[in-house]
Amino acid sequence: MPGTIQSIERAAAILRLLGSAGRPMALAEVAAPLDLARPTVHGILRTLREVGFVDQDRDTGRYALAAGLSRLGSGWDRHDLRSRAMNWADSLAGSAGQEVLLGMPAGSTVELVHHVFRPDGSPQRLRTGEQLPLHASALGKCLLGFAPIAVPRPHELDLQRYTGRTVVAVGMLTEHLATLRHRGWAADVGEYRTGIGGLAAPVRTSGGLVVGVLGVEGPVDELFSGGGTPTPRLVEHLLNAAREISVGLGATR
Repeated sequence: MPGTIQSIERAAAILRLLGSAGRPMALAEVAAPLDLARPTVHGILRTLREVGFVDQDRDTGRYALAAGLSRLGSGWDRHDLRSRAMNWADSLAGSAGQEVLLGMPAGSTVELVHHVFRPDGSPQRLRTGEQLPLHASALGKCLLGFAPIAVPRPHELDLQRYTGRTVVAVGMLTEHLATLRHRGWAADVGEYRTGIGGLAAPVRTSGGLVVGVLGVEGPVDELFSGGGTPTPRLVEHLLNAAREISVGLGATR
């Protein structure tokens, strides 16, 4: 039988120590009871801080458990995700000239947790709280492709036909997912609503874990060319916004 991984054992011991202390601890206070060298403890604490499990006070340099640990059993908090994504979502709506949607897994659907209106002043309704099908929307297919553990698998879905373009065959949907994983973004060319399309990119946290999806939605003829290819500039703006939101959540560039 292979042995345990020492670095993980040490990280777990540090977390237990911080959790039992009841107060922030200095580096030396953490290292001494564990009989570890300060550089070793500092490296582990720095990593735990980067992934959101430990906080460090800027003034004192002391360490304490962070709120990131409480999210392990419940996923990322939607209000926190929304607040961290708002500025980039607003900016994306301005550069794309289209609606911007931020979604999270919600059982067999993707739920919209933030919505930015199309900036042309046209009549619109707030869509926060709306749920979109996984197989027929850009945001949903993005979750199916990049966060398969968080949502049902393609063969477990009710592949309802919404328009003549909706993919309702498991095999074809699986091919679509392989393609979007390769290129890094998902598309909906009028598959959920006739004449309305969308693009979506994954939003990640530390370690590359996908916790949400960012999307642009609008008329198909404004998002795609006649061959169903999106405007390169639009894809660039979308991927850049998703990347910056992810960095704010702890992902690496």
